[in-house]
Amino acid sequence: MNGKEVILGVTGGIAAYKSAELVRLLMEDDILVKVAMTKSATKFVTPLTFEALSGESVIHDMFGQEGTAIDHIQWGQESDLIIIAPATANFIGKMAHGIGDDFLSTCVLAATAKILVCPSMNTRMFENPAVQENLDLLKKRGFIIMEPGQGALACGTEGPGRLPEPDEILQQARKLLSDQDLSGLKILITAGPTTEPIDPVRYISNRSSGKMGYALARAATLRGADVILVSGPTDLNPPPGLNFCQVITAEDMRRSVFENRSGCDIIIKAAAVSDYRPRDHAAQKIKKGPESLSLELVKNPDILTELGSTIEEFPAVLVGFAAETEDLVANAEKKLKSKNLDMIVANDVSSKDAGFETDTNRVKIIYSDGRVDDSPLMTKDKVADLVLDRAKAIREAGLEG
Repeated sequence: MNGKEVILGVTGGIAAYKSAELVRLLMEDDILVKVAMTKSATKFVTPLTFEALSGESVIHDMFGQEGTAIDHIQWGQESDLIIIAPATANFIGKMAHGIGDDFLSTCVLAATAKILVCPSMNTRMFENPAVQENLDLLKKRGFIIMEPGQGALACGTEGPGRLPEPDEILQQARKLLSDQDLSGLKILITAGPTTEPIDPVRYISNRSSGKMGYALARAATLRGADVILVSGPTDLNPPPGLNFCQVITAEDMRRSVFENRSGCDIIIKAAAVSDYRPRDHAAQKIKKGPESLSLELVKNPDILTELGSTIEEFPAVLVGFAAETEDLVANAEKKLKSKNLDMIVANDVSSKDAGFETDTNRVKIIYSDGRVDDSPLMTKDKVADLVLDRAKAIREAGLEG
């Protein structure tokens, strides 16, 4: 998101304090943030708070501040996105009926940027037909309206009207700021570990956190793809806007993958699937007994090999991952060839700053023609975009060929 510019419009609602967290999250994404506040908003949070967080001057007075003569025109035409959060019933009404009586409302009137509206108000106010008609008017004019959250409100009532959480607004902003270069593509992604039961309380698994697969699913969704995420057990929340399939065992994952593979343009197998499972699964907890206990393990289905062997019947760009602790390139190349992949993403999971459970990764991307791309240490979100870029290029080259 480096180089993107967002205007955050803060209006006078109790949820204005959450907008400070939104500024922080946007800044962490390397987005330049400028804040404009209504007079009422300054009664809830001071402009100084937003100036300290954004490093930019905050405009809250159309005529009482220097440099605001034509800023209301320039801001909305030079930015990539305007976010109104919180958007009160009053401000929604002004936007819907073309009222420009302060800096923020005139900025919206003159804007050419996309506008994201995040309503926040009492439930009865939100459900009022006048407010709903105003929101419908804005939708017809191309405004993007986020549905408010539900729950207990500051006024003591419960129902719709809560400002969406800052991280939810961030995800919507990311999508609006992203190039929709994967629009029209169907992408299947697997993530996380699988767990293989020994008895009702014990299982075999691995250290995969699912972070890389979830980053891929999030990035592909933001870039406009129709995404199916097949995930083993993780502590992560699935990104919004995709088809989420929760599985547990390797056999569950195989079944879900093959049920969803039809029509996919790209398949990315980032899951760490257990190679073996116990032959027998005890119906009751195994009690402590002898000094040693032997488990007989049998091989799990090799999902990636099955996909590669049937790729002519279900054509798609096929991407694998190789988590290795030694002979990284040699082992990854062997996996690439044996499983008939278009490319494989290899990383050394013995490194402390890459691999399982970390937020960063350092990968080598190896192609079927023998080429190898090295990446520096990057966040998993950036690795995800890199992998998607390369998979997209393979697909486009195949179409041209």
